[in-house]
Amino acid sequence: MPIPNLLAELSDRLIYSAIAVYALAMLAYAYQAARRSHPVPEDAPRLEPDAAGAHAAVPDPQPPTAGGRPAIRDAAARRTERIAAALTTLAFVLHLAGVVARGLAVGRAPWGNMYEFTTAATLAATAAYLVFLRRGQPVRDLGVWVLALVTLCLGLAVTVLYTPAGDLVPVLNSYWLVIHVAAAIIAGGVFTVGAAATGLYLTRRRADARDAGGQATRGYAGRPPAAATLERLAHTAHLFAFPVWTFAVLAGAIWAEDSWGRYWGWDPKETWAFITWVLYAAYLHAQSTAGWRGRKAGWLALAGYAAFWFNFVGVNLFITGLHSYAGV
Repeated sequence: MPIPNLLAELSDRLIYSAIAVYALAMLAYAYQAARRSHPVPEDAPRLEPDAAGAHAAVPDPQPPTAGGRPAIRDAAARRTERIAAALTTLAFVLHLAGVVARGLAVGRAPWGNMYEFTTAATLAATAAYLVFLRRGQPVRDLGVWVLALVTLCLGLAVTVLYTPAGDLVPVLNSYWLVIHVAAAIIAGGVFTVGAAATGLYLTRRRADARDAGGQATRGYAGRPPAAATLERLAHTAHLFAFPVWTFAVLAGAIWAEDSWGRYWGWDPKETWAFITWVLYAAYLHAQSTAGWRGRKAGWLALAGYAAFWFNFVGVNLFITGLHSYAGV
């Protein structure tokens, strides 16, 4: 079998392996979230064997932590968190190897169709999550949501969007493919973390409002970090991703002039890229406007992420235009 075919097959196997490990990591984060949603009361009895071997209930001698949970529960939560982070890192390495192998198999940047773009964009989302995690940002509560999206997208990529390794459409055979699409991939990955943080922020904000009204929020909604912390995390992610997306839009315009002789033609892909840019620009502006800061700004951020996804899925699959390079 020729080496490119071997590399393409290796890439497929690595992506499948990454999906399996991502699913395990997602389950670990979900288990961790479930344990935090139902903490053991501080005065819960603990079963100890008596002299006859029977179990009798005795008070738990473990001192409570600052958060009010028994220390043994916190230790278990930290262990689960470390396992989830290790699984995420392993999945990322497998995922990265799969994308690199695909690039070596086709002899170009591995994002020339929807399948390749999906594998690269989900890799960027995981990388962004791990960077925030390693920098000590409070993103552990985002893990289950980010990895659920990554696992789902990769599952769709290998089943619905899969395209065998092959040559590019002639118009895509340009160095701008590396510059323009790479910027869009990076921005999309960080936007994913920002969207997860924003969704969790809106959930926590609603829980805080219920608590203020005398309705105590139980379960998962009352357990994420403080709303202000989540809002700051989302804002940081969007502050990084927005200039990168702006560069992607500008680079796309330059590529359009090089390929079609005009910078902008309101093609559906160009139009939705601009709509995405406007929504995120409105979000960042709303963060500095008293009447729109908080919940309204959060909904603008989620609208921007929805526009980003429609630009990727809806325009590619359902709308005909100059950017119809889905490969499916």
